[in-house]
This record gives sequence, C-alpha cells and structure tokens, in this order.
Amino acid sequence: MPADKDTKLERKVREALDNNSESELYDIKADVVEGDVLLTGIVDTLADRERLYKNVTNVSGVNHIEQGLSLSTDGDITDRGVEFEVAEELNTDPRVDSKHIGVKSSKGKVFLVGNSDNSKEIEAAKEAASKARGVTEVISQVKTHNPEDNLDTLFHNQVRNDK
Repeated sequence: MPADKDTKLERKVREALDNNSESELYDIKADVVEGDVLLTGIVDTLADRERLYKNVTNVSGVNHIEQGLSLSTDGDITDRGVEFEVAEELNTDPRVDSKHIGVKSSKGKVFLVGNSDNSKEIEAAKEAASKARGVTEVISQVKTHNPEDNLDTLFHNQVRNDK
C-alpha cells in the first residue's frame, strides 16, 4: 500500500479515535503501515481497550490491528483488590445475579465461577468484569446445568462416581 494511502488511513483511524469518548481520556497513538494499524498507549481497563480496538476495526481499509495498548492501574492492585472491583461491577450490573456468579483472580486473570443456566447472564458477567481495574483477561468457568440430567441420573452417577 503506498505511503499516501497509509497517511489517509491513519487520518481516518485518528478521526475514529478522536470521536470516541474513551480515547479522549488517553493519549493513544496510531501508526499505519500497509493497512496494518498499531495502536499504542495506556488505558485503564480491558473494556476500554476492547472498545478502542472495535472502533478502529470498523474503519474502512484497516487490515489488521496490532495489540499495542497496555493496561494500567493507579499503583499496585492485588488479586484481592481485583476480585473486589470485579464483584462491585457484577453487583451493579442488573443482568447478573451475584448468587449465580462469583469471581477469583490470579495476576490480573479473572475467573468467573458459579452456576447459571442463562448464557446472556454469563456474557453480561464477562462484560462487567472487563470494566474493573487490574483485569487483563476474563475466563468464564461458570457451569451450566445440562437439561438432560435429572435427579435419577445424578443420583446413579454420584453413587458410581461417574461424574
């Protein structure tokens, strides 16, 4: 791709970033080479990073986006602190019942745990968790109920230790 096309694409990417409320909060740089975009800068949350990538992905002419945005926190945040922040996000999201879904964290990786039959609730929990500071990845380990299981099957499996 000629340099003038890259320059035009870089302007379009910059416009997309400038029209995004998250990018106003951050000093995000965009470099374009042959239609590939490298975004660099620091954002507060995984959700902010994902929104910025999505906005740039929607720009016509972008072939690929390099993962160059870093996540930052205001000082050290412990696993317990991450768990607390994710729990707050889960509790404030009306689509998530905290009786169904909880959280464990290890070095920024968040594991959603619990039981839910509602796939929309699980997706909402993943979205909510990504808004918390210190989260670098969200992994769902939420168990869903298998409708084929009935009490008789469960009883016999437990007796035989099949499951």
